[in-house]
Order: sequence, then C-alpha cells, then structure tokens
Amino acid sequence: MDKHNIQFPRIDTSDLNQDEAFFYLKTEDNVEKIMFHDYGKIYDNPGLYEQLYYDRLKCCSPQKVANALKYTIEINNDYFSTMKVLDFGAGNGMMGEELKKIGVARLIGVDILEEAKNAAERDRPGIYDQYYVKDFTNLGGNDIEEIKSWNLNALVTVAALGFGDIPTKAFVQALNLIDNEGWVAFNIKETFFYNTDITGFSKLIRELIFFEFLKINHLERYRHRLSIEGNPLYYFTIICRKNADVPVDFLKQENIS
Repeated sequence: MDKHNIQFPRIDTSDLNQDEAFFYLKTEDNVEKIMFHDYGKIYDNPGLYEQLYYDRLKCCSPQKVANALKYTIEINNDYFSTMKVLDFGAGNGMMGEELKKIGVARLIGVDILEEAKNAAERDRPGIYDQYYVKDFTNLGGNDIEEIKSWNLNALVTVAALGFGDIPTKAFVQALNLIDNEGWVAFNIKETFFYNTDITGFSKLIRELIFFEFLKINHLERYRHRLSIEGNPLYYFTIICRKNADVPVDFLKQENIS
C-alpha cells in the first residue's frame, strides 16, 4: 500500500521539460504542489522519492548504471572490490545501495543538500563510509585535500546531470578528484549526447571525450523512466576511463557554462 497520496496534474504536461514537471502531495490537511526537482522537499518525506520515481514512474537508472559499470570493469579484467567510489549527487543513497550490492572497497557520498544526507542516514544507514554536504563549485583547499585522502578511483553520478542540478564546474571538480585511469560512470538524457544540443552540459561531455580526458568503454541507450503521461524517457549510460585532469581554465577556453 502506498504511503503517500501522490496525484499528477490533470492538464497536459507533455510540453514541459523534465525539470519543469510537478505533482501534488495530498495529506489530510493540505495539498502541496512540488516540483520534480525540488529534492529537498521530497527527501524530507520518507519513502516519497522511491514511491514517485521508482514505483510510479519505473525508474531503473541506479541498477542500470551499476550493472553497466560492473560489466565494464569485469571485461577489462579489473576488480570491483578495489573500487573507491565517489557517489556524486548521492541523494538519499539509492545509487550507493546498488554499488554496495556489487561490492566496493570504499563509498563516499556527496550532495549539496543537507536534506539528502539526512535522508540517506535515515533510510540507508551505514551505506557510506563518509557523506559530505559540499558545494563543488566552491570547495576550499582543506575540503579538496580531505576528499582526495580517500584515494578515489571511481566517480559515479546518476540522474543528476544536465538540468542545473549539478553545474558543469562542479562535475569537472569531482572528475579531478579521482585518480587518472579511474572509472567514470554516469547517465544523461539522450539529447544531451547529440550535436544538435548546444546546452552547457551537453557540450562539456562531448568536449571531454573529444579532447580525450575521458575514453568511452561502454555506451548504452535505455529507458530511464516514464513521464507523467506514461511516455518513455530515454537516457544513455556511459562508462569511461579518466585519462587526465581537466585544466582549471578548460570551461572558459571552450566557452562552456
């Protein structure tokens, strides 16, 4: 039985972008309109995130990206048990839970929202060896050294790229915190990988690959979840090797915002 009373709008929302979609949360005393990307409010309600995205909208991305990473590592004769992973945009720990299932040596969570950390500790205690609440566009030297002290060799971020949830600068900072030859696993909406998409994040991913900061090992199109109307939303899961750190002025040089 569903714990929360979720209602989708009766009007046609098919013209809205994913980050413009919303739903109504009904309680005995109130009806609240909540945006799909208002994660703070969603995390504050135990089980709401899972019920909305995974039960109602059939999201499968944490399992998909984790399994793709495991498969890629195995065919490259590497070992998942040696992975020290930065789960970037960790939210309430759903991706961390999938990574734990397939066995990682260390798992570090990072999110910009205190509500995300609280939800992860409430719903999935013990998943992370450490969970930081940090703004990766404004990390201090001590922050960088502390995170680097975990000797991270993998970066994972799921369902958080390309809608303003994680700025391009923050993603580059996270990428530079893992070892060269480390693994990078993420997913992006299918249009972000096309040349016709001129948004900042789309351009960043293509440039990182073109300039060989990242080398693709696995690329797969799949159904990320359903829209409110029940239409499939397709994403790519991408597994890469990191070849080198990204220079601090790279975003400015390539006119990426």
